[in-house]
Amino acid sequence: MPQSPEDSTSPSEQTRKALLDAAITLFGREGFRGTSTRAIAQAAETNVASIAYHFGSKEGLRIACGAAIAERIAEVVGRAGVPEVETPEQALKVFEAVIAAFVHFLLLEQGRSDFVAFMMRELAEDGPAVEEVYRAAIEPRHRAFCRMWEVATGWPAESERTRLTVFSLIGQVLYFRIGQNVVQRRMDWDGMDEARVRQITEVLVANLRASFAANRRPGS
Repeated sequence: MPQSPEDSTSPSEQTRKALLDAAITLFGREGFRGTSTRAIAQAAETNVASIAYHFGSKEGLRIACGAAIAERIAEVVGRAGVPEVETPEQALKVFEAVIAAFVHFLLLEQGRSDFVAFMMRELAEDGPAVEEVYRAAIEPRHRAFCRMWEVATGWPAESERTRLTVFSLIGQVLYFRIGQNVVQRRMDWDGMDEARVRQITEVLVANLRASFAANRRPGS
């Protein structure tokens, strides 16, 4: 019988991942100061000393959470791929694939470690994990999307218009995670499943196509 990914990792690696998942969840829910190392260890089903062993300190764990989130973002975006594109049609296809992968991850794959809640807490508290995620995940991928937007529309990649437009597209995706409870209540949904996530993706892709069409510069 083939091993699952968890079976193939060492007990030490499994403990480290459990601590990261627990910390992302608890820091997001209670904040950094409101979360004790004892609570993190209990949620990870390990002892408090393992935090010092793997991360040095509670602050080290906080920064490691940022690095773990950056890795997860890179993995999700990497499923769709962010290649260099040459035509507007190629750019649109890549954008659609990234949106579909990211929505699916945010609404169906995260498990118990909600990195969006963690990042919102870090932004509110001006925590050090923000810089880690920005440097390793947000900034390079935002630049890549801006380059694709230039190919698609003709607007310069680093113009303020392009950078803000790309942020607006990302924001639409994030809302469905941040406002998930509100969306489910208004839609009379009791949760998210493949069919509902597919509906959300279809709406976001339609918005993307409309934005592409509205922003095409003459001659692009």
